Amino acid sequence: MVKNNVKLFRVQADLTQSELAEKVGVTRQTISLIEKGKYNPTLKLCLEICYAVDQTLNDVFWVEREGSNEENKR
Repeated sequence: MVKNNVKLFRVQADLTQSELAEKVGVTRQTISLIEKGKYNPTLKLCLEICYAVDQTLNDVFWVEREGSNEENKR
């Protein structure tokens, strides 16, 4: 599952959900679902969101991995 800090950075950028949605070309409902973790955006949309809030992909989105760190290094 993709985790994200979209809401945190959206608020820091002083944007409403509607304003961010307009900047990235989606609906406000899509932004709401992304913030709630109920919609996995495409890579292109992730990047557009990052550009809109002036943050890196690593800061805004990441994937939770199952298992320990040692297992993930293999």
